[in-house]
Amino acid sequence: MVPPATSSERFETVILGAGAAGLYCAPFAAPAGRVLVVDHAKKPGEKIRISGGGRCNFTNLHTTPDNFISRNRHFAKSALKRHTPFDFIEKVDGAGIKWHEKTLGQLFCDDSAKQIIKMLLDDLQASGAELRLETSIEQVRKLESGFELELSSSGKVYRVRSSNLVVATGGKSIPKMGATGFGYRLAEQFGLKLVETRPALVPLTFSPDFLETTSPLAGVALEATVQANGPSFQEGLLFTHRGLSGPSILQASSYWAEGEPLVVNFDPRSELPAKLRDMRSTGGRRTIASALAEHMPKRAAELLASRAAANDNRNLADLTDKELTAICDALSHWSIKPAGTEGYRTAEVTLGGVETDSLSSRTMGVKSVPGLYFIGEVVDVTGWLGGYNFQWAWASAHAAGTAIANGER
Repeated sequence: MVPPATSSERFETVILGAGAAGLYCAPFAAPAGRVLVVDHAKKPGEKIRISGGGRCNFTNLHTTPDNFISRNRHFAKSALKRHTPFDFIEKVDGAGIKWHEKTLGQLFCDDSAKQIIKMLLDDLQASGAELRLETSIEQVRKLESGFELELSSSGKVYRVRSSNLVVATGGKSIPKMGATGFGYRLAEQFGLKLVETRPALVPLTFSPDFLETTSPLAGVALEATVQANGPSFQEGLLFTHRGLSGPSILQASSYWAEGEPLVVNFDPRSELPAKLRDMRSTGGRRTIASALAEHMPKRAAELLASRAAANDNRNLADLTDKELTAICDALSHWSIKPAGTEGYRTAEVTLGGVETDSLSSRTMGVKSVPGLYFIGEVVDVTGWLGGYNFQWAWASAHAAGTAIANGER
């Protein structure tokens, strides 16, 4: 039996979630009064810690609203414009964290993602905000003025009251890191609509029948352009024991819908037609597979040659220009139909979330519930792979925190 709650503590702002958005929001909100950040996890910022291979891809220099998926494609513009990647870089530089640009504007710590977590915690502490971990949220109630929360920690149940409540609980992705759907349930409690959620930036899986064909390629990586009902992405592609992964696949997964095909181009630079014609004139006794092996890993070349050339074992010298063109077209328009995704277990983010029509794009506040804010992944704003989702966390946290500090609703 849960013991009765004790009398209430008073805060100006309570933030639910000690991830990227929640930790970053606290110092911005602190000038308005006492701030409490609550999380059920044992440690703060665990998704930050594992991101970017442990080096945290903390932002992207090329961030624009076009790098985000939302039912309202204009919603993110205000927050992103008012807190840019360069604003966050200034904080990183101020903390003495060395960083580098990897590719496509992606910025990583030279050393460790733990440096970003330490920076956030140092700023939180300096602002006077308080962090309470291993604390469960038992109940949230709207009062005539503000909110009352019933919290539990180490068997003790107690209440806190606040004028403002910021929901930064993230999505459902990577449940082993503590992800839950709590933020969505809370949104529904306050009458907000949700855009259907699903795993995004996630590896795709094949049916058992098709997997028999591709399983010998598990571990093979190559460059490709991938498209699924949206922009095309030219990055690495990786065959796995379950299907496909790699940056290009993760990007396309956010646009892919079950039952629909995926189009893969294994000649992203359109080099094959000229290369094959040159090989035909200089080494016509080669097979298609051996010729492709100079363009991609041998195992991939053998499989793709058998599919593109329909097991035609003739030498290059025996193929006409028209036949070579048909083979190249097949390799640049490989249409496959994934069976599904690996789900929230490996998804980097959750697509969908709190419908943005309910929120102010300037403050991230709920229009119908003064003092209630939703920020970060819990909102229906999902970034591409490459630091964009962190930038949305920083920008939306800044929007809500400064709104609170300025007394905006």
